[in-house]
Amino acid sequence: MDFSHIIAEDKIKKAIREGEFDNLPGRGKPLVLEDLSAIPEDLRMAYKMMKNAGMIVDEGSYKKEFMQIEDLLANCKDSQQKKELERQLTEKRLRYQKYKQKNSSHSSVFREYENKLNDLLS
Repeated sequence: MDFSHIIAEDKIKKAIREGEFDNLPGRGKPLVLEDLSAIPEDLRMAYKMMKNAGMIVDEGSYKKEFMQIEDLLANCKDSQQKKELERQLTEKRLRYQKYKQKNSSHSSVFREYENKLNDLLS
């Protein structure tokens, strides 16, 4: 163990003794671990950081919500409730499209970043 690890361990032990970790949210609860097996190991930390920052949204959850609302619409008899479900579906689709446009590789932000990288590498 090198010097920085020893210092870090000492600080962690001191914080435990002083009870600094006692009131953390989720204390005593099991960790919810994500299955990141589909993501290459060297990209997992970057993926987690981007997801925690709200840069990555699970597209599957959007599609699942679309299907649930569409199923409700197909079985809905009340016209007022049907209008509300259609509004919800439209809102979710617009939010999904906005997310896709913002994070697409064709966005102006991506092109600007790509140009800066190319300038640095040239």
